[in-house]
Order: sequence, then C-alpha cells, then structure tokens
Amino acid sequence: MADKKISALTAASTPLAGTEVLPIVQSGSTVKVSVANLTAGRAVAMAGGSFTDNITQSTAAKGVNFTANTPAAGMTSQLLNWYEEGTYTATLTPTTSGTLTLNASYNTLRYTRIGRQVTISGELRLTAASSPVGSVNINLPFAAGNSLCFGACAIYDANAKTGGLITNANATTAYFSEFSYSAIAASDFSGNEQMIISLTYTV
Repeated sequence: MADKKISALTAASTPLAGTEVLPIVQSGSTVKVSVANLTAGRAVAMAGGSFTDNITQSTAAKGVNFTANTPAAGMTSQLLNWYEEGTYTATLTPTTSGTLTLNASYNTLRYTRIGRQVTISGELRLTAASSPVGSVNINLPFAAGNSLCFGACAIYDANAKTGGLITNANATTAYFSEFSYSAIAASDFSGNEQMIISLTYTV
C-alpha cells in the first residue's frame, strides 16, 4: 500500500473496540500495541471534562481521593469509596422474649450510604405484640462502626411516646430509647404502634 497522509486515511469506526493496534517505538524498536494497552496500569490525569456515561469503580475499596485538600489534624482518610441507596426489610426483636410483628405493607425502610455514613428512614407499623420482654432492637442494613450514634423516632399509639434510636459500637442493631438514653421497655409496645424513624450512624 502506498504511503498516505493521516488526513487521507479512511475514518475508523467508533467507539474503538480496543483491539486495534498502533505502531510505537519502544527501546529503540518499532513495535505494535493495542489501543486497550496504551494506558494499562498507568495513572491517567485529566484537567476536566464531561462524561456521557457512568464512571464505574473496577476495584473494591477504590474511589475518589481528596488528598489534594489540606486535612484537619485528626484526619484518618480522604478516600470516598462507597455510595449506595436502597431499601431493606426491618424487623423488631424483643431482647429477652416474645415477638413483635410488623405490618407487611409498612416494614420497609430506605437507606443511603455515603462513605462510612449510613442514614435509614421511613415508617413502620406494628400489627401484633406477643408478650414482649426486655428492650426492642431494630436491624440495620450495615453493621455499625465503633461509635455510638443517636437518631430520632416518634412512636404514635395511645401513649404517643417520642424518643430515639441508639446504635452501640460494632452492633448490627439499634435499640429504641427515651431521651434519657434508657431503653423503652418492650412491654410498652401493644401491637398498634406507628413509628416514624430517622437514624444516621457510621460503619
């Protein structure tokens, strides 16, 4: 084939498949390299731009690194490596004995996780209480970290209790409490409660 200027070549189809090859000079020899391998294993810097598709994380625990920012003295990480949102089925469990049954139409909570911070929210309704004893735990979508966290909870029934949710360090559940931090007794739940819940905690 006669030599041609690049401008005279037929345009390639796009997007590229990655298997196309280009000539390069490596260690003094002219060799070929596939388009997919041009930057493989090398960091690629860019000054800015826009995207027409999602940026997909290819390795777990990797994310957006903010180490260009000057951190506070107590900084332990500047890596944002998790975002997730969804729903999960809540369950209420007396810590000693008995059962608490949620209405199947009102037993789902929303959750959002940004980095190590998780927020759950929504409405729950009890339909039955069978001799509950102890305090009352609610399950969490992610196990808590090593920090105690407090969230709000309004319980509407004949007594109209208002309190909160507390998650202990490294717990997979939170418990219903009064503002005095003492747990609300499971026996206070009669089976016709409506609960509005909001809790933010760290993992």
